[in-house]
Amino acid sequence: MTDQIELTIDFQDSTSIAKQEKLTQTVWEQIKKMPGVKVNRVVDPNPPEGSRAIGAFLWGLLQAEVSTKSVKTLFGFLGDRLGDKPIKGKAKFSDGREFEFEASSRAELLAAEETIQRLAQIK
Repeated sequence: MTDQIELTIDFQDSTSIAKQEKLTQTVWEQIKKMPGVKVNRVVDPNPPEGSRAIGAFLWGLLQAEVSTKSVKTLFGFLGDRLGDKPIKGKAKFSDGREFEFEASSRAELLAAEETIQRLAQIK
């Protein structure tokens, strides 16, 4: 069974930049407190010239390393906080397999979580 899963979580939408940044910051801060989850902001490889330090991160994009035991907790949180926003993601398993998903509802997010859990059990 795969113990750690690398996740890229993309919840960008058409809200204002300030709202998107605030949401990204809030979600990042809350996920950081979850046991079994290590989460980071994604650094912008091409920040605008003269931008402040906060401008060096991409909005609505997080990368996480999640234990298989914490996937359900993380996806439950995402459903609660972002259930009304489209979410795209990619799960990378330690053996090199990848699974990409898109969810625009809690039901679709639950289906993605269940698929990731099943894939994590395959050796």
